[in-house]
Amino acid sequence: MIRPVGSDELKPLFVYDPEEHDALAHEAESLPSVVISSSAAGNAVMLGGGYFTPFEGYMNVADAVSVAETMRTTDGRFFPVPILNLVPDVSAIEGASRIALRDPNVEGNPVIAVQDVQAIEEVTDEQMALMTEKVFRTLDMEHPGVKAFNSQGRFAISGPIRVLNFSYFQTDFPDTFRTAVEIRNEIKERGWEKVVAFQTRNPMHRAHEELCKMAMEAVNADGLVIHMLLGKLKPGDIPAPVRDAAIRKMVELYFPPNTVMITGYGFDMLYAGPREAVLHAYFRQNMGATHFIIGRDHAGVGDYYGAFDAQTIFDTEVPPGALEIEIFRADHTAYSKKLGKVVMMRDAPDHTKEDFILLSGTKVREMLGQGIAPPPEFSRPEVAQILMDYYQSQQQQ
Repeated sequence: MIRPVGSDELKPLFVYDPEEHDALAHEAESLPSVVISSSAAGNAVMLGGGYFTPFEGYMNVADAVSVAETMRTTDGRFFPVPILNLVPDVSAIEGASRIALRDPNVEGNPVIAVQDVQAIEEVTDEQMALMTEKVFRTLDMEHPGVKAFNSQGRFAISGPIRVLNFSYFQTDFPDTFRTAVEIRNEIKERGWEKVVAFQTRNPMHRAHEELCKMAMEAVNADGLVIHMLLGKLKPGDIPAPVRDAAIRKMVELYFPPNTVMITGYGFDMLYAGPREAVLHAYFRQNMGATHFIIGRDHAGVGDYYGAFDAQTIFDTEVPPGALEIEIFRADHTAYSKKLGKVVMMRDAPDHTKEDFILLSGTKVREMLGQGIAPPPEFSRPEVAQILMDYYQSQQQQ
């Protein structure tokens, strides 16, 4: 199997031993505590599940700035984005060497992790601006990722953590949420050697379905892992349970049996385009995928990034040899009226726009809201039905 990044084995920070877990949970109740940001909680979930192997906790400011600038920590370890625990106020934990981190996304703010405090540093305006510019390629506060990153607070608490739970992900998405450990184990059990991973935060239409099939065929894959983001999105994105139902229906009806794993991970979308694409590749290697699909405007939002910036970053900025996973570079896929099938647009140079069935996201949402199914060349009817039911229920509210 493909090795995890920078390690011979996964290093999940979740406390699996029941006695140890009980003792830590008990200790946590008497420790000074702080409610962390949603993105810091997402980092804890990813660290807990082994996705961010070999990292053992939150970075200090020097490492975070170094990672933002060069994708390497000060001691040379590769990672594409800062792993930070930023809070607005540290008065409750001043002087403490060990603290409890409370989950902002679960009622009552239960403890999600215990952290050994190595340092508490105030991040300067210049450092925040530098990290924002490098990771998001913009300082525009209208960008949802920039806004989320800059509204967490300015005190960075660094140090290793031990994770007690996976926030709301395990309870809200018991059939879908999986750790890197679980996915790697299942790939091994299935005997899959070549594994394609597909990232999604949206329901999958015909173009996505066919793109996955094209990638599997091109690399002669044994299986596909559809790995969906289950964390916070921007307003207007389809909620995870609806997306989950739509994807399961598509796989059940249109993929050969036992060729697809439907899974999800607990993390908030950064909308950081190219940098997030590298992060996506990093943790897909950790979960055991050998190939990762990156299409047009991967992890983008608005028009902050060029259509293929998330592919070229692997040639221009990712240090050589940092990742073993191979990138399957995709173009926009669409149904060709001329050929009667879904193709990558770059493979049909004799086509004009009129030769494809192209619908904007806005147009599709409008149709679904009116109870009109998009054409079957665009969306499988069974998938469209699930989405129509959702949009119409929204309108009734």
